[in-house]
Amino acid sequence: MAPRTSARSAGASRRASARPPSKGEQTREAILAHALGLATRIGFEGLTIGRLADDLKMSKSGLFAHFRSKEALQLEILRIAGARMVEMVVKPALATPRGEPRVRALFERWLAWEQSPSLPGGCPFMAASFELDDRPGPVRDYVVQNLRDWLDTLAGAARIAVQEGHFRADLDCEQFAHDCQGIGLAFVHASRLMRDPRARARASTAFEALVSASRSPAYTPRSVPAAAAGGRRR
Repeated sequence: MAPRTSARSAGASRRASARPPSKGEQTREAILAHALGLATRIGFEGLTIGRLADDLKMSKSGLFAHFRSKEALQLEILRIAGARMVEMVVKPALATPRGEPRVRALFERWLAWEQSPSLPGGCPFMAASFELDDRPGPVRDYVVQNLRDWLDTLAGAARIAVQEGHFRADLDCEQFAHDCQGIGLAFVHASRLMRDPRARARASTAFEALVSASRSPAYTPRSVPAAAAGGRRR
């Protein structure tokens, strides 16, 4: 998820907070919150208006009035997921010090997001990417754009780490982002499919190796966790 997505979501939040939500808007958000958790468990293709209506004890016609189609429902679920990821991962990470601490914050917060109790099936974008990779259409396009935004965010954080002298000047920042994403995918497989109790530790070990290989010889990191440090200029 890229910072521009964060700005867009923040703007929407400010507009929404200017007036109290209507009853219809509250109902819609409650439906989407439930649908998001359900989609991570049963998949986006398995999530239909009929299934959601049964789950929420609502009429199909009432739900249809909110979303009009299964595709519109899927897109709205992903929109909610994207906004939550910005709030839980991107914004807090951008508030940490520039350079390696920020890179670490992005990675650690993404791991926490993937294991969030509000997402029983894990990161919705991971789930959707496995399910929709060969199904062209607006929903797949949305997932692809979000993945590109996230990779851009990781690469941008790595570039800042280079500018701060934390990472090597010759670092390929796009490759760094690619490798980070690979660690994330391996973590999802190990933790969810294989139920490996050491999945988190293995992901951390792989990330430490990547950061160590990327670090400038002139930089010695402080031992303070990134989350404990105060914010600096962005």
